[in-house]
Amino acid sequence: MAENKEGQEITEEQTTENTENLAEDTATTGAETNEVEDIQAKLEGQLAEAKDKYLRLYAEFENFRRRTAKEKIETIQNASEGLIKELIPVIDDFERANKSFETVTEVEPLKEGIALIFNKLQKTLAAKGLKPMEAKDQTFDVELHECITQFAAGDDKKGKVIDEVEKGYFLNDKVIRYAKVVVGN
Repeated sequence: MAENKEGQEITEEQTTENTENLAEDTATTGAETNEVEDIQAKLEGQLAEAKDKYLRLYAEFENFRRRTAKEKIETIQNASEGLIKELIPVIDDFERANKSFETVTEVEPLKEGIALIFNKLQKTLAAKGLKPMEAKDQTFDVELHECITQFAAGDDKKGKVIDEVEKGYFLNDKVIRYAKVVVGN
């Protein structure tokens, strides 16, 4: 007879029983090991598939980002193309006016020609959304005007624009150039 750790005697039947239990546990452990390996292989496959999807999605996003950046640059470069095409006839008119300065001796036809060209230019720019700002005799507004100097004025002109040094402009109701003005003090 053998003794266990606590000093108790172990019979032959108990030894056989323990050996049988150990054999069953080993068989169960082997089956569980195969099951764990199958689950691990399945998870590794899913991980590889997810990684592949991620890499493809990332590459697709990078291509999208590059393409949109390129389109944005092209849009910015060609944004003024329509305006320039409409201004070319005005430039042609100015070239013809310059040639006529050499041959014309009277001033009145030149004034009329320049006035026509100026009106054509204003109409072209107005069609594109450019609108001049009316500032003279208006109340001074820092959102629209830039005060370059102040002059003493009567009570009726105090805080109002007395003179407009440089005209301001709106482009589609957005201020693109502030009017430079003289304000009454």
